[in-house]
Amino acid sequence: MLNKLETKLAGVIFFVAIAQFILAMLLAEVLYPGYSVSGNYISDLGVGSTAFIFNTSIVILGLLLIAGALLTRNVSKAFAVIMVLAGIGAMGVGIFPETTGSLHVYSSLLVFLMGSIAPIPLLLKIRNVLALTWVILGALGFVSLILYATGHYMGLGHGGMERFIVYPDLLWGMAFGGWLAGNAEKPEK
Repeated sequence: MLNKLETKLAGVIFFVAIAQFILAMLLAEVLYPGYSVSGNYISDLGVGSTAFIFNTSIVILGLLLIAGALLTRNVSKAFAVIMVLAGIGAMGVGIFPETTGSLHVYSSLLVFLMGSIAPIPLLLKIRNVLALTWVILGALGFVSLILYATGHYMGLGHGGMERFIVYPDLLWGMAFGGWLAGNAEKPEK
């Protein structure tokens, strides 16, 4: 049985993991010469002068997602497995920057896909309106991934469309972390 301390700790871990990544990504965007959120890929931040900031932050994100997943394994085993895979994908993005080719692409796809579907098992265990919003955000990320993969950027550019994959997943993840840290209750079965 998941105890309240583990639940609170998992929530803090998820929240900190995502908050540090968002802040590091924003810092790297500001420092990257001529960076455009619509015209550049997020992973462009992992090469050049901002590589250390971005790659370190996304590896930390991956490690912390795995740690949080392990602490929430009794909430939902499916969620824990999906989040471990998302964490592995995030670490892969930082370990294998975009200049490495297919390992980077597969890592990106893994974190994008797993991050978008992860809230589904939560809704099955945590039956409340907030869990539904997490699924809606994940669905937005998933639909954006399909549009992105098929070259439909909806006037946002490839960088803007990529952000519609990533940002919804970051938002639901932070909200879930805050909910876990604040509630620390075992979900209904």
